[in-house]
Amino acid sequence: MNLAHLRNIGISAHIDSGKTTLSERILFYAGRIHKMQEVHGGGGATMDHMELEKERGITITSAATSLSWKDHPINLIDTPGHVDFTVEVERSLRVLDGAVLVLCAVGGVQSQSLTVDRQMKRYHVPRLAFINKMDRTGADPLRVVREIKARLKSDAILMQWPMGLGQDFVGVIDLVTMKAFTFDGDMGEKVIESEIPAQYQEPAETARHQMLEALSMYSDELMELLLCEETPSLELIQTVTRHAVQQQDVTPVFLGTAFKNKAVQLLLDAVLAYLPSPLEREIKAKSFENTEEPVILESDPKKPFVGMAFKIVEDPYGQLTFTRIYQGSIKKGETYYNQRTGRKERFSRILRMHSDKREEIDSASAGDIVAVIGIDAASGDTYAAENQYCALENIFVPEPVVKMAIQARDRGDSDKLGKALQRFRKEDPTFQVFTDPETNEVVMAGMGELHLDVYRQRIEREYKVGVEVGAPKVSYREAPTKKYEFNYKHKKQTGGSGQFAHIVGYIEPLGEDETETFIFEEKIVGGRIPKQYVPAIEKGFRNSLDKGPMAQYPVVSTRVFVSDGSYHEVDSSEMAFMIAAQGCFRESFPKCDPVLLEPVMKVAICVPDEFQGAVVGDIPTRRGLITSTDARGDGTMDIECEIPLSETFGYADDLRSMTKGRDEHSMELLGYRRVPAHIQREIVEERRQERLVGSK
Repeated sequence: MNLAHLRNIGISAHIDSGKTTLSERILFYAGRIHKMQEVHGGGGATMDHMELEKERGITITSAATSLSWKDHPINLIDTPGHVDFTVEVERSLRVLDGAVLVLCAVGGVQSQSLTVDRQMKRYHVPRLAFINKMDRTGADPLRVVREIKARLKSDAILMQWPMGLGQDFVGVIDLVTMKAFTFDGDMGEKVIESEIPAQYQEPAETARHQMLEALSMYSDELMELLLCEETPSLELIQTVTRHAVQQQDVTPVFLGTAFKNKAVQLLLDAVLAYLPSPLEREIKAKSFENTEEPVILESDPKKPFVGMAFKIVEDPYGQLTFTRIYQGSIKKGETYYNQRTGRKERFSRILRMHSDKREEIDSASAGDIVAVIGIDAASGDTYAAENQYCALENIFVPEPVVKMAIQARDRGDSDKLGKALQRFRKEDPTFQVFTDPETNEVVMAGMGELHLDVYRQRIEREYKVGVEVGAPKVSYREAPTKKYEFNYKHKKQTGGSGQFAHIVGYIEPLGEDETETFIFEEKIVGGRIPKQYVPAIEKGFRNSLDKGPMAQYPVVSTRVFVSDGSYHEVDSSEMAFMIAAQGCFRESFPKCDPVLLEPVMKVAICVPDEFQGAVVGDIPTRRGLITSTDARGDGTMDIECEIPLSETFGYADDLRSMTKGRDEHSMELLGYRRVPAHIQREIVEERRQERLVGSK
């Protein structure tokens, strides 16, 4: 394989922007499939292979496939749009070299577009934007470009000009070559290139000039040519664009409609022209020997193998571990080291995936994305040819916000339920399972109601286990609001050697800008407490964070500073100092005037104008705060608001009834805020009653 030709790309977007439909068209035009399927109706799209995905018309798991376009191999991952499955986007973008951000020509930059944009920037993934649904009434690509600039803080450059809008959309003008493109045939497979029609000549020339002016900010040579009023070459425009995209300075914008089979082929041409190959991406890994100097990985098949297991899927034939190879090669039957565990594991089979279908191969090399059978990996593990070689930066995993008790209807199915929960916990880092020590209930925690409901249905279908679930519960947090200075002594004498530990310091709230949930600091001088006891003090405080004294919720936003203390030559030990820290926290934290924090969701709603009053009037009743309202001009209204998670349960059904089923909405976690005092009292009392029932 010529690595310079290879592209590893992902397709990401807000819900219902047309990602999966676009993936279906790409597969068809590349000859990977011979019949297009639709997301809604029919047999469901190729990339939505799960029964639930076909029924609901949404993507739940990211699906990988490989195809070829103009002799360039492409590894493609289609990702979910719903925020509940955000970890699928997160881990896919972690291993890709480029991405296509799909935006709706009417909806523009929506709430989940912002989340996907953050994820792309987190992993430094260059991207193109594709404004889809140009055939819809109200399509306005220029407004979408302005929104990309304003809301995503990216220099969006329109690379094509539309020929018609809405139902009149017939094709696009390529502003680089200044040619018009229309699409013919039953499936839009015939790309017809022609001269620009007279009515589009002037706006196309104006748009081209604006494109060149924007690109000239990234090239002195191009700026010089424009100042001299000379025409730049096609090669120069493409080189400047490619370089600016790979530096993540610009987002070139392309237009089309995947559903009506227009301009998808031109997007594929742009992927080859502007997105990087594995050779053009610098990947850094952490060295085990030298923490200061990173290991630079090269896409060279002859160097020692390094790869990342980015996704785990249990399957009837064993565990499938999706792996991106960054350096070197792997062969079927060879053994490689898991850098986290130090274990040597055998790659018994290597598969190239096409959604849920597979093709067995003997080897794979740098730049490839394959699935491996036979290894016991966790999501985010690094594998290498040598032990202690290097470790790749792990995948960011958001904390779950909703909990739900679950149990099998038939007690005899408890083992099957346990296996299902363990499997899903291994596959999805945002899905957690634990037993509540007070009620002995098995609790599953996830990113939202839909997330947990999908797993409930999967357990019932894939494991044939009838389950009952409790009402969803919010995962609150406890946080201090003021500083408290402690002077705590732990002393125990029961014959023989006793226990003695004495610590002095303070507990205080962290600043609002602090991203850490807990910080421990110490400045003990003069050997008042020997250094070997300090880690035990920190461990004692950290062990106390899981259950706060107020309502047994996790403690966040807390700094502990230990400045003094004392010890006993005989009676002091690591255990004594750990117990002292736990006792100190239990006694001191309530004196910091702690408050409960609740998760607040950022909610984006699009409704017809006639229902605006009902929807806007309902938001304050849910303790919600409206942040913006924006009339689109097509008879619909965009409403953005912030609503506490506890008030959003069942909101989808309420919205549907308020708008007669004509709403679109999405939610994502915005952050944590203080719970009002009267509601806090109710929650604390409810938790107290739960504990009393549990203790009986």
